[in-house]
Amino acid sequence: MPDRSPASAATDPTAHAALWIGTLLQQFPELSVELAPGRTAPSHHAPAPPPGLADRLREERAEALLMEQRHGLVAPGHSAAPLRLHISDTIRDITDGVVELEEAVRDRLGLPRARRVPVPERLRRIAALLDEVAADAVLAAHVRDETRRMARRCARALGDTETVVRVSGRCPWCDSVSLRAFPDRGAVLCVNPACRCAAPDCGCHDDPAYRHTWDEGEWSR
Repeated sequence: MPDRSPASAATDPTAHAALWIGTLLQQFPELSVELAPGRTAPSHHAPAPPPGLADRLREERAEALLMEQRHGLVAPGHSAAPLRLHISDTIRDITDGVVELEEAVRDRLGLPRARRVPVPERLRRIAALLDEVAADAVLAAHVRDETRRMARRCARALGDTETVVRVSGRCPWCDSVSLRAFPDRGAVLCVNPACRCAAPDCGCHDDPAYRHTWDEGEWSR
């Protein structure tokens, strides 16, 4: 049975991976909604497309439409509608990333290739393997890093701003008043970029974007 204490959760890459997978499961379906032609009231304020996007749209529309139709992301009868390329690029990147991640996990664990399913189902299958992944430090770090990368890209494409709540008390590792609760993730994070723990293989030693994380329920206890 894995150790689920707050100190352990702060350094366990699979605990982080589980949080990022949960975020992707919530947000990835919203990308297809944002991509839908004729959308007039987006639920998110997406970042402004980069300069020159109009020219890029004209040049790449035929190719992009073909790709979206191949992936089943364009509604029938709307093939002439303008595409939001930063959304479609994100969908393709995350789709490819999840497929490659699951294949890497199963190969490393000595499991046969699984049948093709949509991205959310692949994410759930990866989540179901996290206890086995935890036994392989290299694989666990890779899963954490990839799920974090994809979740952040998804959030940027949707223009999400996550709710943050200050938590009283000090971080057990750096002793700073840098603890913040993220209700959407159900987690408490230390946001001090200088925070370092005693575990030599923890991501805080070599990744400036790493943040120690505790499950919100564990922290409250």
